[in-house]
Formats: sequence, structure tokens, C-alpha cells
Amino acid sequence: MTHPDIGVPEAAPEERRRGATVGAAPTMRVRSASAPPPGRAVNEDLVFRFGPLVGVLDGATVPEGFDTGCVHGPQWYVQHLAARLGLAEAARPAATLVSNLAAAILAVRSDHGEQCDLDHPGTPSSTVCLLRDGGSQVDYLVLCDSPLVLDTGGRVDVVVDDRLVASAADLRETAEALPEPIDRATRFRHAVRMQRERMNRTHGYWVAAADPDAAYHAVVGTLPLRGPDALRRAVLLTDGASAAVEEFELIDWAGLLELVAAQGPGALVERVRDAEREYPDRLRQHKAADDASVVYCEFTPPG
Repeated sequence: MTHPDIGVPEAAPEERRRGATVGAAPTMRVRSASAPPPGRAVNEDLVFRFGPLVGVLDGATVPEGFDTGCVHGPQWYVQHLAARLGLAEAARPAATLVSNLAAAILAVRSDHGEQCDLDHPGTPSSTVCLLRDGGSQVDYLVLCDSPLVLDTGGRVDVVVDDRLVASAADLRETAEALPEPIDRATRFRHAVRMQRERMNRTHGYWVAAADPDAAYHAVVGTLPLRGPDALRRAVLLTDGASAAVEEFELIDWAGLLELVAAQGPGALVERVRDAEREYPDRLRQHKAADDASVVYCEFTPPG
């Protein structure tokens, strides 16, 4: 689903009013695209905008045969986390993104109710990538593997949280070292169990789940909207879209930014879908394709 210029949902007039009063004037134009894999109706990614705040969430897919201790799925989790982030921003527009994310995670914990075991290692979780327009500066937050591409002063940089990737690489080495004979499916199940044990742990990786402390381990920063190093453009991605660079190596980060700017976010999603069909030997271990989401932000320098 493509959104030429996403805005605040009609059900959230409070956020719309707040967005009109924060900062001197709107400086950010936003376009997005988000789609599930071909043949699947449920999208476990979510793109949202609440006034000056935009974000992408990528709910963790549950591999077949694994329990989560929860009656809710990844789609429920990202929908509730986005809504709670919007409410946190409306209530505390001056708070840090870290503080509001922690508050949102805590609120979603309450949303689960008493029927869910939130200490279960497979409890629903999501990556987080946020950008907030403050009028003269922009704040960002990246948690887990949803990268942020930035064009500042004509230089393209990428903000990544690579702890999950590092943990996964370590787990693959451990699984490959298991004694034979063990089939590929058994190795995969072993790796998933070990990865779950590392979620939201000091020597593992951090992701939005049931522990609000995870927010304080996010990668954060602030960029100016004025001067030679001003932020001009940004792209927020889930890993299903960043696969164009990180998995299939179709383009580099600068090329990704230019593709999205020139042809729109949907063009990047289509490039990934084409690559998934053309290079099946490079697909992810437990799914043939992934949800893919792209948010493109373009900034007008404040007057």
C-alpha cells in the first residue's frame, strides 16, 4: 500500500492539532510505501505519522512451530505500539524519543491484559525507526534492524543498530558447529531458541517488546535543519526494504536514497520483490519474502 503524503489518521485530531503548533512551520514532506510479501494479506510492518513524528515498525515474524506465550501477534503489537507512541508524543511533546518510546512500550504491556506471559522469550516484539521534526532540528531513534538513511549537507550516512545482525552471525557459527547429523531445520530451531534468549540482554540485542528499558539502548541523535550540515532528506526502512542494499546488494545507500527520491518509495519495494524472484538462493532462511516499508522525508529549511 502506497501513501503519496501520509498524515495523521482522522481518529487522532489531538495529534493533528498538536502538529500544527509544534515548531514555527511545517518543514517535512512525507511519502511512504508498505506492503506484505506476495500472497500474504497480513502486513507485520507499520508506517505512521503523528504530526511531526514519523516512524516505521517491523513486527518480528514468529517462525512456524514456535510459541510466544501471547494471544496477540506481531500485527497487533505494532498497531498498539504506534498508537501508544502517538499518545505519548501528544502528552509530552518536549520529552525525548527514548522517554516516549519507553512510555509506549510500558503502555502496550498493559494493553496485553492478564492472559499473556510477557516474560516468555518469544513475546511479540518490533524494531523501531523514528524521526521527529522539531522546527529547527530533527531527532531520530533507531532500535534493532530498521536503518535510517540521511542526506546531510550533501553527504549520505546511514544509522544502523547492528546488534541483532552481530548476534545472528554468532548464532549461525554456533549452529554450524553442532555435531552431525543434524538437519537444517533442527539447526534453525536451535538458532531461534538461542536468539530469543539474547533478546533484550546486555550481550545480545535490543528490540521493543515488553521491557521499556529497551528504549534506553536505542541509537539516537539530533540533526540541524539550518546551516551547511542541515538535514535535507531521510529514508526510514524496515529490513525487508533495506535488503536492496544489505542482502541483494542491488545499490548502495546513496543509490537507494536517489531511487526513492526520484521514483518514490514504492519503486524500492518493487526492486526488492524483483530481486526476491530473481535470486531465490539469497533469500532469508525461514521465509521466501518479507514485509517491506519505506518512508521518505524531504525537509524545507525553516524560514
